[in-house]
Amino acid sequence: MNNFTFEYPSILILLLLVICIYKCPQTLKQIIFPHIQLFSKKTSLINKEKLLYSLILASMILALASPITYDQKTSSKRKGRDLVFALDTSGSMAESGFDTKNPQKRKFDALRELLKSFITKRFNDNVGVSIFGTYAYPAIPLSYDMNSVAFLLNFFDVGIAGDSTAIGEGLATALKILKKGEAKEKVIILITDGFENSGSISVKEAVKRANKLHVKIYTIGIGDSTTFDANLLKLIAKNTKSKMFAAKNAEALQDVYKEIDKLEPSAIRSKHYLNKQNLYMYPLSLAFLLLLFLAFKQKEEQL
Repeated sequence: MNNFTFEYPSILILLLLVICIYKCPQTLKQIIFPHIQLFSKKTSLINKEKLLYSLILASMILALASPITYDQKTSSKRKGRDLVFALDTSGSMAESGFDTKNPQKRKFDALRELLKSFITKRFNDNVGVSIFGTYAYPAIPLSYDMNSVAFLLNFFDVGIAGDSTAIGEGLATALKILKKGEAKEKVIILITDGFENSGSISVKEAVKRANKLHVKIYTIGIGDSTTFDANLLKLIAKNTKSKMFAAKNAEALQDVYKEIDKLEPSAIRSKHYLNKQNLYMYPLSLAFLLLLFLAFKQKEEQL
């Protein structure tokens, strides 16, 4: 069974120019359409010149959008990187004031919203999540479905793993998730707002395990700089050849995500179409024939 689609559907927004032929002011039309003289000055209900011009423009835009038919479409099998977030859900994450635009919002809620925005833009990665507080556990296994990961984040909350901060266990759990991945590049993004005060696995041991697996650990301290262990976060990042960030508020955290996105770019997912047939010649031919008709019509009127 044949399917139909456009390879460049965003180009279809140019069809709004067809409406402009009828609705835009004359001064704007002169800017957009250099051959405004082709428009008749008649005010009849059906203006043949405008209709022709509309059909020509619409046909050319449809051709540019590249209509195709295909039997099957598959995403490419190329792997990006395995990316696991180690999220602090200790009691301090319930504090408000982190989001300057909405001071009543809890720190964890602001973190979750920004995290969703970040991961849904990761086109070719596998993303997982580990949660840590007094203890740690694997919350979301590595997944290629970013929308599902974003949805599952809604089910986690402050205190779900206890009120203390076991950073070492959070990292160790993130590493367990990464072991199941097959990508060559493996990254952990640790996000915390406190000092390590719990857990049976030390940060030193967790970093040692990360280096054996060639895993980079980006660390992000959020909130007031006096409330998290900046020296420890710098040491973790340095020993895994990555970088430490500090985000005093939600806006700064958004900038941190942008910086990480540059440091660890996600490849654009490609698509393969089986038995693809290009159809752009049909609307293009129609536009050409209509242009010829319009040209002959204009020449006859001049004679």
